[in-house]
Amino acid sequence: MFLDAARCSGFELVMPPMLEHLGALLTGTGSELDLKTFKLVDQLSGRTLGLRADITPQVARIDAHLLNRVGVTRLCYCGPVLHTTPSGPRATREPMQFGAEIYGHAGLEADLEVLELALDSLARAGVRELVLDLADARLLQGLLDGCALDAAQTEAVREAVEAKDVATLKILDLPLPDAVRQALGALCGLYGGDEVLERARALLPQTALINAALADLTTLAGHLRQSAPTLRIGFDLADLSGYAYYSGARFAIYAEGCTEALVRGGRYDDVGLAFGRSRPAVGFSTDLKTVVECVKFDGRRAAIRAPWGEAVGLRAAVRRLRELGEVVVCVLPGHEHEADEFECDRELVDVNGQWVVSVR
Repeated sequence: MFLDAARCSGFELVMPPMLEHLGALLTGTGSELDLKTFKLVDQLSGRTLGLRADITPQVARIDAHLLNRVGVTRLCYCGPVLHTTPSGPRATREPMQFGAEIYGHAGLEADLEVLELALDSLARAGVRELVLDLADARLLQGLLDGCALDAAQTEAVREAVEAKDVATLKILDLPLPDAVRQALGALCGLYGGDEVLERARALLPQTALINAALADLTTLAGHLRQSAPTLRIGFDLADLSGYAYYSGARFAIYAEGCTEALVRGGRYDDVGLAFGRSRPAVGFSTDLKTVVECVKFDGRRAAIRAPWGEAVGLRAAVRRLRELGEVVVCVLPGHEHEADEFECDRELVDVNGQWVVSVR
């Protein structure tokens, strides 16, 4: 369903290898992905290999090196990834990751396209009552712009903001002006409905980055309310997960009854820089196992049950139905009592010497 939705939107399927040299997997991704990646030594070269924990860096390298196109490139992928530790209490260490990415367009049109593709894919899978949370990495960047913080200090601030820990922000031993500390504390409380954006404009400094972020969030929400009127849209401006990775607007999609986000994505314009080609990029990814669990999908497909036999007419009927795209399951001798692997709602039966499909 996800692949069909991506294909209908013009995305090309790429299939990067599961095992690569570590540099190809971790270049430009930060320490978080490094901790998630299983590592081993190549017995031939002595170099360190990694089992991928995320496919996006591989796709960025494909765009930068293998394709190297000038214009817009739409790529999608689907495959397993492996994590050293699960990302949550109910998460698996081997997600089946699906993702879609657009390279080469800096405008919000690309952000909207991947958002609508994510929503369409979930709808095709039967996920209902979706909730979209919007945020933007530029808000924290705008607040810390000009502050002399190293990477570790910036991470300390990010962790406190994401945890909405105002008390810690007040006592962090960092060279932060009082106005910045106050704005960081305000950022922790900026979550909710449309009123959040107005409060953000009143409470946060009027810098170019912050103004651009709030304007883009307003535009995205407005367009999505027109294209998906039943979608519930909220804002959590303190959601900074993946902060070192994202460069602009970012989003998370939730569903009723699911505690974890089904889809995460956003803009990450610097993802190709490590491969020598930095250009606009936006996309999303999801764990299909989580989606299947959310919709309680049992995996069975509608099919036609057929008896086993070597009669010419029977074999011709089975072959003809399969050529038409039907799933035909032939019951092997001695296994008639076993439960159907497929949801066989029809049956191929002999009626006066003619093999016809009958509703069971």
